[in-house]
Amino acid sequence: METRQLGNSGLKITTVGFGAWAAGGSGWEFAWGPQDDRDSIGAIHKALEMGVNWIDTAAVYGLGHSESVVARALNEWRGSRPCIFTKCSMRWNEHGKIRKEHSAASIRRECEDSLHRLQVETIDLYQIHWPPEDNGPGLEEAWQTLAALKKEGKVRWIGVSNFDVAQIQRAEKIAPVTSLQPPYSLLRRKIENEILPHCQKQGVGVISYAPMTSGLLTGAMTRERAAALPADDFRSRNPEFREPRLSKNLDLVERLRLVGARHGRGPGELAIAWVLRHPAITGAIVGARNAKQVEGIMRAGELKLTADDITEIEGAAIAAVSR
Repeated sequence: METRQLGNSGLKITTVGFGAWAAGGSGWEFAWGPQDDRDSIGAIHKALEMGVNWIDTAAVYGLGHSESVVARALNEWRGSRPCIFTKCSMRWNEHGKIRKEHSAASIRRECEDSLHRLQVETIDLYQIHWPPEDNGPGLEEAWQTLAALKKEGKVRWIGVSNFDVAQIQRAEKIAPVTSLQPPYSLLRRKIENEILPHCQKQGVGVISYAPMTSGLLTGAMTRERAAALPADDFRSRNPEFREPRLSKNLDLVERLRLVGARHGRGPGELAIAWVLRHPAITGAIVGARNAKQVEGIMRAGELKLTADDITEIEGAAIAAVSR
Protein backbone atom coordinates (compact mmCIF):
# COMPACT_ATOMS: atom_id res chain seq x y z
CA MET A 1 0.00 0.00 0.00
CA GLU A 2 1.05 3.59 -0.65
CA THR A 3 2.40 5.43 2.41
CA ARG A 4 2.53 9.14 3.23
CA GLN A 5 4.40 11.01 5.94
CA LEU A 6 2.16 12.09 8.79
CA GLY A 7 2.78 15.79 9.37
CA ASN A 8 6.02 16.58 11.24
CA SER A 9 6.39 13.03 12.52
CA GLY A 10 8.71 10.27 11.42
CA LEU A 11 5.71 8.07 10.69
CA LYS A 12 4.99 6.83 7.17
CA ILE A 13 1.40 5.63 7.29
CA THR A 14 -0.66 3.77 4.73
CA THR A 15 -3.34 5.87 3.08
CA VAL A 16 -6.00 3.82 4.86
CA GLY A 17 -5.93 2.84 8.51
CA PHE A 18 -8.14 0.53 10.51
CA GLY A 19 -10.79 2.31 12.58
CA ALA A 20 -11.70 0.49 15.80
CA TRP A 21 -14.71 2.59 16.88
CA ALA A 22 -17.26 -0.20 16.29
CA ALA A 23 -14.98 -2.66 18.13
CA GLY A 24 -16.08 -0.93 21.34
CA GLY A 25 -19.32 -2.91 21.12
CA SER A 26 -22.73 -1.96 22.48
CA GLY A 27 -23.95 -0.45 25.73
CA TRP A 28 -22.52 3.06 25.52
CA GLU A 29 -23.72 6.39 24.17
CA PHE A 30 -22.05 6.35 20.73
CA ALA A 31 -22.05 2.62 20.04
CA TRP A 32 -22.55 1.01 16.64
CA GLY A 33 -24.76 -1.67 18.15
CA PRO A 34 -23.76 -5.24 19.14
CA GLN A 35 -20.33 -6.37 17.98
CA ASP A 36 -18.56 -9.71 18.40
CA ASP A 37 -14.96 -9.38 19.64
CA ARG A 38 -13.76 -12.27 17.49
CA ASP A 39 -15.17 -10.54 14.40
CA SER A 40 -13.33 -7.35 15.39
CA ILE A 41 -10.07 -9.24 15.87
CA GLY A 42 -10.55 -11.02 12.54
CA ALA A 43 -11.13 -7.67 10.84
CA ILE A 44 -7.96 -6.18 12.35
CA HIS A 45 -5.89 -9.20 11.30
CA LYS A 46 -7.24 -9.08 7.74
CA ALA A 47 -6.44 -5.36 7.49
CA LEU A 48 -2.88 -5.99 8.67
CA GLU A 49 -2.52 -8.90 6.22
CA MET A 50 -3.49 -6.50 3.44
CA GLY A 51 -0.73 -4.07 4.46
CA VAL A 52 -2.46 -1.52 6.69
CA ASN A 53 0.11 -0.22 9.17
CA TRP A 54 -1.92 1.80 11.69
CA ILE A 55 -4.97 1.37 13.90
CA ASP A 56 -7.04 4.24 15.24
CA THR A 57 -8.98 3.83 18.47
CA ALA A 58 -9.94 5.92 21.52
CA ALA A 59 -10.34 5.39 25.23
CA VAL A 60 -14.04 6.25 25.06
CA TYR A 61 -14.90 3.67 22.38
CA GLY A 62 -16.84 1.10 24.38
CA LEU A 63 -15.60 2.82 27.56
CA GLY A 64 -12.19 1.22 27.19
CA HIS A 65 -13.30 -1.94 25.41
CA SER A 66 -12.03 -1.02 21.94
CA GLU A 67 -8.49 -0.48 23.23
CA SER A 68 -8.61 -3.86 24.98
CA VAL A 69 -9.80 -5.58 21.79
CA VAL A 70 -6.98 -3.93 19.81
CA ALA A 71 -4.49 -5.25 22.37
CA ARG A 72 -5.92 -8.77 22.09
CA ALA A 73 -5.71 -8.63 18.31
CA LEU A 74 -2.08 -7.52 18.38
CA ASN A 75 -1.11 -10.11 20.98
CA GLU A 76 -2.35 -12.78 18.56
CA TRP A 77 -0.75 -11.14 15.52
CA ARG A 78 2.58 -12.54 14.33
CA GLY A 79 3.43 -10.02 11.63
CA SER A 80 4.91 -6.51 11.75
CA ARG A 81 3.44 -4.44 14.53
CA PRO A 82 1.29 -1.50 13.36
CA CYS A 83 1.26 1.97 14.84
CA ILE A 84 -1.44 2.59 17.43
CA PHE A 85 -3.26 5.92 17.53
CA THR A 86 -5.62 6.68 20.41
CA LYS A 87 -7.30 9.68 22.04
CA CYS A 88 -8.01 11.38 25.35
CA SER A 89 -10.32 14.04 26.91
CA MET A 90 -13.50 11.94 26.93
CA ARG A 91 -14.15 10.51 30.42
CA TRP A 92 -17.00 8.50 31.87
CA ASN A 93 -18.38 7.80 35.33
CA GLU A 94 -19.56 4.55 36.94
CA HIS A 95 -22.91 4.95 35.19
CA GLY A 96 -21.27 5.29 31.76
CA LYS A 97 -22.10 8.98 31.43
CA ILE A 98 -19.53 10.63 29.15
CA ARG A 99 -18.09 14.09 29.71
CA LYS A 100 -15.26 16.13 28.19
CA GLU A 101 -12.33 16.61 30.59
CA HIS A 102 -9.13 18.52 29.78
CA SER A 103 -7.29 18.89 33.09
CA ALA A 104 -3.67 17.79 33.29
CA ALA A 105 -4.42 15.26 36.04
CA SER A 106 -7.25 13.70 34.05
CA ILE A 107 -5.25 13.38 30.84
CA ARG A 108 -2.29 11.84 32.68
CA ARG A 109 -4.66 9.29 34.22
CA GLU A 110 -6.19 8.59 30.81
CA CYS A 111 -2.77 8.08 29.25
CA GLU A 112 -1.78 5.54 31.92
CA ASP A 113 -5.11 3.73 31.50
CA SER A 114 -4.71 3.58 27.73
CA LEU A 115 -1.14 2.31 28.00
CA HIS A 116 -2.40 -0.43 30.34
CA ARG A 117 -5.35 -1.45 28.14
CA LEU A 118 -3.27 -1.38 24.94
CA GLN A 119 -0.43 -3.24 26.69
CA VAL A 120 2.24 -0.94 25.26
CA GLU A 121 4.95 1.26 26.76
CA THR A 122 4.45 4.11 24.29
CA ILE A 123 1.48 5.33 22.25
CA ASP A 124 2.49 6.21 18.68
CA LEU A 125 0.01 9.09 18.27
CA TYR A 126 -1.94 10.58 21.17
CA GLN A 127 -4.77 12.95 20.27
CA ILE A 128 -7.14 15.30 22.09
CA HIS A 129 -10.47 13.83 21.04
CA TRP A 130 -12.55 17.04 21.29
CA PRO A 131 -11.80 20.64 22.31
CA PRO A 132 -13.42 21.96 25.52
CA GLU A 133 -17.13 22.73 25.35
CA ASP A 134 -16.48 26.32 26.44
CA ASN A 135 -13.46 26.71 24.15
CA GLY A 136 -11.64 27.89 27.27
CA PRO A 137 -8.10 27.58 28.67
CA GLY A 138 -8.58 23.87 29.20
CA LEU A 139 -7.36 23.54 25.61
CA GLU A 140 -3.97 24.97 26.52
CA GLU A 141 -3.73 22.88 29.69
CA ALA A 142 -4.53 19.71 27.76
CA TRP A 143 -2.04 20.45 24.98
CA GLN A 144 0.71 21.34 27.45
CA THR A 145 0.09 17.98 29.09
CA LEU A 146 0.34 16.10 25.80
CA ALA A 147 3.58 17.93 25.02
CA ALA A 148 4.94 16.88 28.43
CA LEU A 149 3.89 13.26 27.86
CA LYS A 150 5.81 13.34 24.58
CA LYS A 151 8.95 14.60 26.31
CA GLU A 152 8.57 11.88 28.94
CA GLY A 153 8.37 9.18 26.28
CA LYS A 154 4.82 8.10 27.09
CA VAL A 155 3.73 9.08 23.56
CA ARG A 156 5.73 9.53 20.36
CA TRP A 157 3.67 12.15 18.55
CA ILE A 158 0.72 14.36 19.49
CA GLY A 159 -2.31 15.52 17.53
CA VAL A 160 -5.82 16.90 17.82
CA SER A 161 -9.26 15.87 16.62
CA ASN A 162 -12.32 17.98 15.75
CA PHE A 163 -10.39 21.27 16.17
CA ASP A 164 -10.97 24.35 14.03
CA VAL A 165 -8.18 26.57 12.69
CA ALA A 166 -8.20 28.99 15.64
CA GLN A 167 -7.94 26.08 18.08
CA ILE A 168 -5.08 24.51 16.13
CA GLN A 169 -3.26 27.85 16.18
CA ARG A 170 -3.66 28.10 19.96
CA ALA A 171 -2.10 24.67 20.32
CA GLU A 172 0.71 25.51 17.89
CA LYS A 173 1.84 28.35 20.19
CA ILE A 174 2.69 25.70 22.80
CA ALA A 175 4.00 22.78 20.75
CA PRO A 176 3.86 21.62 17.12
CA VAL A 177 0.68 19.83 16.07
CA THR A 178 1.53 16.61 14.23
CA SER A 179 -1.96 15.83 13.02
CA LEU A 180 -5.62 16.72 12.89
CA GLN A 181 -8.43 14.17 12.77
CA PRO A 182 -11.62 15.73 11.31
CA PRO A 183 -14.73 14.23 9.71
CA TYR A 184 -14.54 14.40 5.92
CA SER A 185 -16.65 12.76 3.25
CA LEU A 186 -18.71 13.55 0.17
CA LEU A 187 -21.52 14.57 2.53
CA ARG A 188 -19.33 16.54 4.98
CA ARG A 189 -17.03 18.97 3.13
CA LYS A 190 -16.91 21.93 5.49
CA ILE A 191 -13.19 21.48 6.29
CA GLU A 192 -12.25 22.27 2.68
CA ASN A 193 -12.81 26.02 3.20
CA GLU A 194 -10.29 26.86 5.94
CA ILE A 195 -9.06 23.81 7.83
CA LEU A 196 -7.49 21.79 5.02
CA PRO A 197 -5.67 24.82 3.50
CA HIS A 198 -4.29 25.70 6.96
CA CYS A 199 -3.07 22.16 7.59
CA GLN A 200 -1.48 21.96 4.17
CA LYS A 201 0.32 25.28 4.68
CA GLN A 202 1.52 24.40 8.19
CA GLY A 203 2.48 20.82 7.41
CA VAL A 204 -0.12 19.31 9.75
CA GLY A 205 -1.05 15.77 8.77
CA VAL A 206 -4.76 15.08 8.29
CA ILE A 207 -6.31 11.69 9.01
CA SER A 208 -9.98 11.92 8.17
CA TYR A 209 -12.65 9.92 9.92
CA ALA A 210 -16.01 8.72 8.56
CA PRO A 211 -14.96 8.85 4.87
CA MET A 212 -17.96 6.65 4.07
CA THR A 213 -20.24 8.73 6.36
CA SER A 214 -20.43 6.05 9.07
CA GLY A 215 -21.18 3.27 6.60
CA LEU A 216 -23.86 5.12 4.66
CA LEU A 217 -21.81 5.21 1.44
CA THR A 218 -20.60 1.60 1.49
CA GLY A 219 -23.34 0.32 -0.78
CA ALA A 220 -24.54 -2.09 1.90
CA MET A 221 -26.93 0.35 3.58
CA THR A 222 -30.56 0.13 2.48
CA ARG A 223 -33.79 1.76 3.62
CA GLU A 224 -34.65 -1.46 5.41
CA ARG A 225 -31.32 -1.64 7.23
CA ALA A 226 -31.49 2.02 8.19
CA ALA A 227 -34.98 1.55 9.60
CA ALA A 228 -33.87 -1.52 11.55
CA LEU A 229 -30.78 -0.02 13.18
CA PRO A 230 -30.87 -0.94 16.89
CA ALA A 231 -31.55 1.75 19.47
CA ASP A 232 -27.98 1.53 20.79
CA ASP A 233 -26.54 2.25 17.32
CA PHE A 234 -25.86 6.01 17.25
CA ARG A 235 -26.65 6.08 13.53
CA SER A 236 -30.32 5.50 14.32
CA ARG A 237 -30.32 9.11 15.58
CA ASN A 238 -28.31 10.52 12.64
CA PRO A 239 -30.45 12.58 10.21
CA GLU A 240 -28.40 11.28 7.27
CA PHE A 241 -29.88 7.81 7.90
CA ARG A 242 -33.45 9.10 7.99
CA GLU A 243 -35.81 10.77 5.53
CA PRO A 244 -35.75 13.12 3.76
CA ARG A 245 -31.96 12.82 3.54
CA LEU A 246 -31.76 9.04 3.32
CA SER A 247 -33.27 8.75 -0.17
CA LYS A 248 -30.94 11.44 -1.53
CA ASN A 249 -27.94 9.73 0.02
CA LEU A 250 -28.90 6.33 -1.40
CA ASP A 251 -29.20 7.97 -4.83
CA LEU A 252 -25.61 9.16 -4.39
CA VAL A 253 -24.55 5.62 -3.56
CA GLU A 254 -26.04 4.40 -6.83
CA ARG A 255 -24.07 7.03 -8.73
CA LEU A 256 -20.92 5.89 -6.92
CA ARG A 257 -21.78 2.34 -7.89
CA LEU A 258 -21.98 3.30 -11.56
CA VAL A 259 -18.64 5.14 -11.52
CA GLY A 260 -17.04 2.35 -9.51
CA ALA A 261 -18.15 -0.27 -12.03
CA ARG A 262 -15.75 1.27 -14.54
CA HIS A 263 -12.90 0.43 -12.16
CA GLY A 264 -14.26 -2.84 -10.80
CA ARG A 265 -14.73 -1.17 -7.40
CA GLY A 266 -17.62 -0.70 -4.98
CA PRO A 267 -19.25 2.53 -3.77
CA GLY A 268 -17.38 2.54 -0.46
CA GLU A 269 -14.02 2.37 -2.21
CA LEU A 270 -15.03 5.28 -4.44
CA ALA A 271 -16.03 7.34 -1.39
CA ILE A 272 -12.68 6.66 0.30
CA ALA A 273 -10.66 7.31 -2.86
CA TRP A 274 -12.47 10.63 -3.27
CA VAL A 275 -11.37 11.68 0.23
CA LEU A 276 -7.78 10.62 -0.46
CA ARG A 277 -7.64 12.61 -3.71
CA HIS A 278 -7.30 15.85 -1.68
CA PRO A 279 -3.60 16.81 -1.34
CA ALA A 280 -4.01 17.82 2.32
CA ILE A 281 -5.25 14.36 3.37
CA THR A 282 -2.60 11.97 4.67
CA GLY A 283 -4.86 9.02 5.34
CA ALA A 284 -8.43 7.93 5.94
CA ILE A 285 -9.74 5.92 8.87
CA VAL A 286 -11.75 3.00 7.54
CA GLY A 287 -13.81 0.96 9.95
CA ALA A 288 -14.94 -2.63 9.38
CA ARG A 289 -16.80 -5.11 11.56
CA ASN A 290 -15.49 -8.36 10.10
CA ALA A 291 -12.81 -9.69 7.75
CA LYS A 292 -15.16 -9.82 4.76
CA GLN A 293 -15.91 -6.10 5.04
CA VAL A 294 -12.17 -5.39 5.22
CA GLU A 295 -11.56 -7.23 1.95
CA GLY A 296 -14.14 -5.06 0.22
CA ILE A 297 -12.77 -1.64 1.15
CA MET A 298 -9.18 -1.59 2.39
CA ARG A 299 -7.63 -1.38 -1.08
CA ALA A 300 -9.39 1.91 -1.75
CA GLY A 301 -6.07 3.70 -1.29
CA GLU A 302 -4.79 2.10 -4.48
CA LEU A 303 -7.63 3.56 -6.56
CA LYS A 304 -6.72 6.71 -8.48
CA LEU A 305 -9.77 8.60 -9.70
CA THR A 306 -9.69 10.42 -13.03
CA ALA A 307 -10.71 14.05 -13.38
CA ASP A 308 -13.92 12.88 -15.06
CA ASP A 309 -14.62 10.49 -12.17
CA ILE A 310 -14.22 13.28 -9.65
CA THR A 311 -16.44 15.66 -11.61
CA GLU A 312 -19.18 13.05 -11.89
CA ILE A 313 -18.95 12.05 -8.23
CA GLU A 314 -18.97 15.63 -6.95
CA GLY A 315 -21.90 16.55 -9.16
CA ALA A 316 -23.90 13.69 -7.70
CA ALA A 317 -22.89 14.68 -4.16
CA ILE A 318 -23.91 18.30 -4.66
CA ALA A 319 -27.26 17.13 -6.01
CA ALA A 320 -27.74 14.87 -2.98
CA VAL A 321 -27.01 17.66 -0.53
CA SER A 322 -29.07 20.34 -2.28
CA ARG A 323 -32.18 18.38 -3.20
